[in-house]
Amino acid sequence: MPNTKHIEVADRADRQDRDTTRQVRRTHRTRGPRDASTWGHLPDLLTDNLDPPGEPTSLHAQRLDTVEDALRAAGVRSVADLGCGDGALVRRLLAHPHIKSVVALDQDIGRLGRLERSVDAVEMQSGRLRLVHGSFAAAHALLVGVEAVAMVETIEHLAPGELSALEHQVFAVVRPALVLITTPNVECNGLLGMAPGQWREPGHRFEWPRSRFRAWACGVAQRRAYAVHIGGIGPEDPEAGCPTQWAMFERADRLRAAPTDPTPT
Repeated sequence: MPNTKHIEVADRADRQDRDTTRQVRRTHRTRGPRDASTWGHLPDLLTDNLDPPGEPTSLHAQRLDTVEDALRAAGVRSVADLGCGDGALVRRLLAHPHIKSVVALDQDIGRLGRLERSVDAVEMQSGRLRLVHGSFAAAHALLVGVEAVAMVETIEHLAPGELSALEHQVFAVVRPALVLITTPNVECNGLLGMAPGQWREPGHRFEWPRSRFRAWACGVAQRRAYAVHIGGIGPEDPEAGCPTQWAMFERADRLRAAPTDPTPT
């Protein structure tokens, strides 16, 4: 049993474990368009931690780089990582002294236990890092007041019918200045060696093409008074786009300069 001394429970009725394991290897981020021949080298990037077909491990590091850079550029001092997993993004955030508060939330209490053991005890004891066990689509008092929310490869673990609850909690109740969301671009799955209809991970409830993600993101921005910038992460295929798509939402009354990366897909 993990040590749950510092883990708060957001919703005791919602304890479904997410069945995804993220292996992170730091690499330099790939920005902007890339020659289509880059895709031919993707199998060479696969490691023993992730058997093909599937994403190269380096792609997740690129996602983390993109989100970390956007948060740093925005100058936010408090961040909630919803669906934090083992805490790869959380540990990066704790390395920035200007970030004074991090809330890490996940449905898998085992992962939260591993995250707790992986960070300096001072971070927990001081209250700079707070762990929450519960659903990222449910309310929790610790989320209110954070300046930024990150959801890295998170929304696709929800049933599509739950997205309205997520939208309400994040964009209406928490209402941070900045929201960053990444999710797979299903158009690239064939380029990653997947069979038609196969998704990146068995725990995913959906994976969207770029047009569907753009429509959803623009709808959320319009309904909740946010501006949104949409872009891609990873090598860009001229037809399928980038393997990861992402959106940066900025609250309309606190607009900040957009980072250099989010070129519309």
